[in-house]
Amino acid sequence: MRLLECVAGHEYGAPAKQLARETDLALPTAYHLLRTLTYEGYLRRDKGLFFLGEAAARLSSSGAQQKRRSTVAEVLARWRDSIGVPVYYARYRDGEIEVMCVSDTPGTPAVEEWADFRETGHAHAIGQCLLSQLDEDARRDHLDRHPVRSITPYTVRDSHSLLRRLDRTRRTEPVVERQEYALGTVCAAIPITVGTTAATMAISLPAHQADRLSPAVRQLQDEIEQLLGSLAISISI
Repeated sequence: MRLLECVAGHEYGAPAKQLARETDLALPTAYHLLRTLTYEGYLRRDKGLFFLGEAAARLSSSGAQQKRRSTVAEVLARWRDSIGVPVYYARYRDGEIEVMCVSDTPGTPAVEEWADFRETGHAHAIGQCLLSQLDEDARRDHLDRHPVRSITPYTVRDSHSLLRRLDRTRRTEPVVERQEYALGTVCAAIPITVGTTAATMAISLPAHQADRLSPAVRQLQDEIEQLLGSLAISISI
């Protein structure tokens, strides 16, 4: 690891002797490790100089992705505590709805996924919000693969009704859903579009606390607007 870090610090490469000296390794040990790292693809050698290889780049990319995910999780936890509601982050990727992160507490539990979120996007605020950000062809393709079906007495009845609702939804306004996915629960989702990425931050509350939903959504919108610039890369994971 010290050798990898040392090589990473030399943009134009470095010879084995210099790397051994800078890492306090015996030269034979350094040579052995450098050969192994080169064989495994973590380093590459060119004209006697060592550079980071493709395997190290993949490792770095994976680490950066984990850091971005961690950033989103930390922000959601902060919003969860300040607003006092469960907070969700989801995105539409490769034709599917993916809930990427959920932040809740025992006192403010998240909605139980009793019916697959990916297959019931028509019923919950997260799915409706993501579908509202897609073009008409993409929406119809999604509903062809995941047909509308009633899962509570309040669920939208057919795809035609859902598509009309989505058409009326402004791209910047929150989507509110009341007991369409889970009885006794109300939810709201805020659309977030970063480049071509359709994403959303959402919250949920017990139905008997429905009067808290609007002020909680406004607070979440304010929080998102303040941090969206710094979160843009993280949202694009």
